[in-house]
Amino acid sequence: MPIPFAILLLIPLTYLSAALMPRARLVPVGSQQPIAPVAAALAVLLSLVAAALLVMHGPATGLVHVGAVPLSAGPFALSLRLDAVTVVMLLLVNGIGLVILRFSRRYLDGEPMQARYFRSFLATLVAVSLLVITNNLGVLALAWTVSSITVHQLLEFYADRPSALIAAHKKFLIARVADVAIVGAFVLLFNAVGTLEIDAVLARAAQWTTAAEIPALVKSAGVMLAAGVVLRSAQLPFHGWLIQVMEAPTPVSALLHAGIVNIGGFIMIRLSGLMGHLDAAQLLLVVVGTLTATLAGLVMMTRVSVKVALAWSTCAQMGFMLLECGLGAYSLALLHLVAHSLYKAHAFLSSGRTVEAYLRRNMTTAAPWSVRAWIVGGGAALLVLTAASVAFGLPASGEPTLLIMSFILALALAPALARAVVARDRSTLPLIGASVALSLVYAMGHWAMGLIVAPVAASEATVIASAAVVIVAFAVLFVVQAAVLTAPRGRFARGFYPACFAGFYLDEVFTRLTFRLWPPSPERRAARMSASRERAMAHVPV
Repeated sequence: MPIPFAILLLIPLTYLSAALMPRARLVPVGSQQPIAPVAAALAVLLSLVAAALLVMHGPATGLVHVGAVPLSAGPFALSLRLDAVTVVMLLLVNGIGLVILRFSRRYLDGEPMQARYFRSFLATLVAVSLLVITNNLGVLALAWTVSSITVHQLLEFYADRPSALIAAHKKFLIARVADVAIVGAFVLLFNAVGTLEIDAVLARAAQWTTAAEIPALVKSAGVMLAAGVVLRSAQLPFHGWLIQVMEAPTPVSALLHAGIVNIGGFIMIRLSGLMGHLDAAQLLLVVVGTLTATLAGLVMMTRVSVKVALAWSTCAQMGFMLLECGLGAYSLALLHLVAHSLYKAHAFLSSGRTVEAYLRRNMTTAAPWSVRAWIVGGGAALLVLTAASVAFGLPASGEPTLLIMSFILALALAPALARAVVARDRSTLPLIGASVALSLVYAMGHWAMGLIVAPVAASEATVIASAAVVIVAFAVLFVVQAAVLTAPRGRFARGFYPACFAGFYLDEVFTRLTFRLWPPSPERRAARMSASRERAMAHVPV
């Protein structure tokens, strides 16, 4: 076996060997080092070695052999893929996993179910790392399903909380429907292309120059795969479970929001060379992602609980990431994935300090907003972004996707600049400088990620339709936000707030439907989990 493939395969094997350790090594007594963080640290080291091998020898794909026997069965094969996306994701997954595992040791100190928690956590890392390194769509689908099942065990850690069990039940149902869509997509793709190897599929897709050359089965597979990713990424109206899993331990929330829910975006990036040719799938991602990003962003503004607000933020960010994928901006989607994962891991693990900062901010009396402030703020944001765009040659690039994303970025900067106008203090100039710096960092990040993932141009009709959806939706979001903040006690704000606070009642409708199809039984599940907890307590040293 070549050394790069051996290094990649050692990462999931490291986590697997740690998960199979006895309880005494998973939850040691005294000052002894637990095995889980050690395994994660070793995985980070192996990821760095893989990065060095990539730099020295370049990208590689290949089938794993045991002796002279290849590990394959029909279309399924244990083939591995080493490229820049693989290395970025390995460093991200293993680095965040190491931080969360170290945090978990103190957070769960004294809990009788610690061994079960660490085994499920390590099993999740086994599945996710295998999903990242595989070059076979069948193995990818299997690993994604396994990660969903292991996370389900983590979500049910507190069996005495019925709301946590109900949320896990809803997630389980959605994930299984997504599995059907994803497996069905890969079956159609195999029938059309004749292989499940990712490099072979992408090579075949690179040969298509017109939409007429693309087989109908591939177009159907793209729509089904996009639908499966939408379901797995907590997009409206399938988002309720993500908001309601706050009853799980904080490290589980960090793992879910910083890692697991981002897998859909990673799959789209991995298959960008295929998805970029499928206009219907791209448009589906744009429409669903745009609606989720805008509506979830509005709901987040009404939330007081920090963790719930972060959950709605994740929902909106996943929508924005799928929007980027639908527009063909896969390099921006990868940048977004990395930044969002790091931010959410920090936000959940330091949520206590976030509450303190929130309370301090609310103790100050804010000046009222005005229409003039919004106009000045919006104009300043456009000027700042135009200057940064000219500095990086954006107009010369002629990429409509970047122009759309620049428009969204300008709308995002406008409230901050408008707030500076309202405050009438000396912070305006530093804030404009920070906005320029942010725009430059965004452009530099796009350039860096563009070296890893090439943009994929959609058809002109798809670009026009996508641009219309995105520009109208985010312009309406901006106007609604301005109207509510300018007149918070006005008729529009008082009528709009209840529906917004209720999440536009989307989850209630979906919950009733799921309960009719498969009613949950939290009492029975809680009884089984309580029995497991009692057995675990019998092994806890006094």
